[in-house]
Amino acid sequence: MTASTNLHADILQASRFFNHCLQADPDRAELLQQVSGLSLSTDDFAHFLQKEIYAGASLNKAMRRLRKLVVCTLIKRDLCGQANFDEVATTISLFADFVVQQHLQALNLEMQALYGTPTGEESGNEQVLIVLGMGKLGGYELNVSSDIDLIFCYAEDGETQVQDASQRSLSNHEYFNRLGKKLIAAISEVTEDGYSFRVDMALRPNGASGPLVASFNMIEEYFLIQGREWERYAWVKARAMTGNPDDIAALEKIIRPFVYRRYLDFGAIDSLRSMHAQIRAEVVRQETKHPERSNNVKLGRGGIREVEFLAQVFQLIRGGRDASLRDRSTRRTLQTLADKGILDAGVIEKLLLSYEFLRNLEHRLQYLDDAQTHTFPAREEDQQKIALMMHCGSVAELLEKLRPHRDFIAEQFDAIFRDKADNSGENEQGMLAVSLASPDSDELIAAHLSSLGLSTEVTRAVSQRLLATWQSPKVQALSESSRIKLVSLLNNALNIIARQRDNQVLAWHRLLDFMEAIARRAAYLSLLTEYPHALARVIRMMAASDWAAKFLTRHPILLDELLDEASLHEHPDWPAFQLDLQHHLQQHQGDTERQMETLREMHHAMQFRLLAQDLEGQLSVEHLADELSQLADIIVAAVLQSAWETIASRHRPEPRFAVIAYGKQGGKELGYASDLDVIFLYEDEDQDAPANYAKLGQRFITWMTSHTPAGILFDIDIALRPDGASGLLVSSVASFARYQEKSAWLWEHQALTRARFCAGDAAIGEQFEQIREQVLRQTRDAEKLRMEVVNMRKKMRDAHVNRSELFDLKHDAGGMIDIEFIVQFLVLKYAGQHPSLTANKGNIALLKRCAELGLIDAQLAEHTANAYRLYRKLQHGIRLQGEDRARVLPELVEQEAATTRALWHQLFDQVTNADQ
Repeated sequence: MTASTNLHADILQASRFFNHCLQADPDRAELLQQVSGLSLSTDDFAHFLQKEIYAGASLNKAMRRLRKLVVCTLIKRDLCGQANFDEVATTISLFADFVVQQHLQALNLEMQALYGTPTGEESGNEQVLIVLGMGKLGGYELNVSSDIDLIFCYAEDGETQVQDASQRSLSNHEYFNRLGKKLIAAISEVTEDGYSFRVDMALRPNGASGPLVASFNMIEEYFLIQGREWERYAWVKARAMTGNPDDIAALEKIIRPFVYRRYLDFGAIDSLRSMHAQIRAEVVRQETKHPERSNNVKLGRGGIREVEFLAQVFQLIRGGRDASLRDRSTRRTLQTLADKGILDAGVIEKLLLSYEFLRNLEHRLQYLDDAQTHTFPAREEDQQKIALMMHCGSVAELLEKLRPHRDFIAEQFDAIFRDKADNSGENEQGMLAVSLASPDSDELIAAHLSSLGLSTEVTRAVSQRLLATWQSPKVQALSESSRIKLVSLLNNALNIIARQRDNQVLAWHRLLDFMEAIARRAAYLSLLTEYPHALARVIRMMAASDWAAKFLTRHPILLDELLDEASLHEHPDWPAFQLDLQHHLQQHQGDTERQMETLREMHHAMQFRLLAQDLEGQLSVEHLADELSQLADIIVAAVLQSAWETIASRHRPEPRFAVIAYGKQGGKELGYASDLDVIFLYEDEDQDAPANYAKLGQRFITWMTSHTPAGILFDIDIALRPDGASGLLVSSVASFARYQEKSAWLWEHQALTRARFCAGDAAIGEQFEQIREQVLRQTRDAEKLRMEVVNMRKKMRDAHVNRSELFDLKHDAGGMIDIEFIVQFLVLKYAGQHPSLTANKGNIALLKRCAELGLIDAQLAEHTANAYRLYRKLQHGIRLQGEDRARVLPELVEQEAATTRALWHQLFDQVTNADQ
């Protein structure tokens, strides 16, 4: 016998349960020797069960004997290094499923013989008992000696349909109540052969005081009226072990909205923190009364439950929006958190190692006597046996190995669940609460604000608005807990605003507008309470931009984007974003409303990240416009594909259809609130093509512009299509080419200088580019071209008269439109001789290229390009403050406007003078 074999034999001797089973039934030793080399499956369970029954055992006796064989096999394989934790937990979970299913099938046949078949009163379909596995059983992570937490339910009320006079009809509820009791007894009653599993039904609606079984209607009503926060945590794990697929799917639709909120539910942190505190208090109480029960690896500090809470808090927060976080397995959920970057991958790897260490230790505590225990045994001899099973030479060595695992889990738990509200200002918060409730609130608040170092003027403005907000009906209608959170947030906000100095009053007004909008959504108050750095970022953004403040107020769900500071500084990974968007849309395939909402949520989230980087000065205006245009391209492509899939009459899997972008999107100069100028082209000889592509164009516009709870994606302008408002919504490539060659107005050719293929069929995109180049390179009469451009510019200026004393960056002479017209004129005049001018590189690059070709004065070109860059920067800054018109003091841009006018006069003077 080898040393390894001796060691394994010694370790197996440490399990009293294992040795007792072999001594009580010596014939099992040989069978155990045979099966311990196997990783047991459901087929193996069925095989050994049938052998027992063929040998004359009843189902109850056979199942109990099989249970001992399964557990002993797992103990032997585990302690001898043949099985890992995953095999042990999965096998015992599969065995629990097998036990429930076999007993239920047999008992149901007996019940039907006596009472007939339970039938739904509305559907007329046969009804079956759905057994839900909860807790670790639901996640296939059961312990070898665990109770199994079950809930019984059925789809429809009704009564049993009897076949003959010997049967007695029962209501479905009574039928399943009796069946449930028989099932519990069959599984859990202790006989001379032991039991199959202990059964715990405490998680059912209303617990021990509630009915044993519940119809779907009862469950739904309970969730709506009585469901508590801790039950959401429990129902995350609910898994149907029996039942037909349609009923299970219907039940999932009832459970999901109770467990998972459609919004990001940061209130879950506080709920789970409270639940954990209660559990810990009970553990401490028990350990104080019974010191020998200390060192609880499940419920103690840094124990198994803390790992489970770490995983499930993110499921409750984000699972309503991300289906991948609805997994019932703690381990798989943790891995998903790492894969999505929600938690650091290195931290997750260590958490999984620590979790597995604790679960293995928990199993060895239970291997000792097959008892559901999570604490170290009191006797030193038993402690030494546990150490031996954990391959440790002593108890001290085991505890030394255990300590860093528990410390690491506790550290990670605290990082998420520690009360993160800023407690440094508790006295100030108390002062603010007292001041708001006092009859002399004006004076008390003013004194409080002055103590923060705010000026008299700021103090007056801030205190007036604070009082008005606090006394508003909306705030006064809040629950006591929400008002407490709001006071805490307001107090923290005042301290932040007092420190930042700039735009204090503006930031305060914008913040209170935001607070009033979110006040009834406790989850948002919880998020800002749990993450003070997010509150600080919100205030910085609101101080910097009115547009940002209003955007966040309209879409408070975007607060989640502020939690990961690192991601706010990262360059967008567009391929990854595109794949993630496709994945989310596929998850909701067939649900148009949810897909539209998903598109808006993900577009707004990415736009918000860019906004955060913009306000922190990390992006130039040009870089920002490139990123926003890239984002719009991805959204357009996704909408195009999703809209096509909703057309029942579509004649091919992929449409031969393209979206062509004009204007700001075409020139990659998109802003935050820009609309999209587009046209639609197709190349398809199928007889159904025109009608289907017309539908596609209409649905594309509907998907983009429809108002949902998340708002809209983009306003769409299709005025640039051939023949404008009187033209067809979609055009074939050939008809578009003919129109551009023979019928288009000059201004349409000007628009073509900033047009590009945006999304759809790439081959059509290439054809469009060829047509565009041919049109732009046409030979033109220079004087006629010059005159038409000047006349068109005059019409635009007449339509946007500026009666103020400010300079309009866009419309005034020497402004942005002048520069754009200059570039368009140069392209249309010289592209035939210089094909490089047809490249859609933007106005600044094209001005530089014209200078290189000697078409315009190089110095004027450089100064005009710089003017355009400055205008865009100033316009962007003004738009961020929520202004519709981009106007500035003339002296700010006097030199730039003069340069632009000089270049304009060089190119157009003859026409301008003649016109005069």
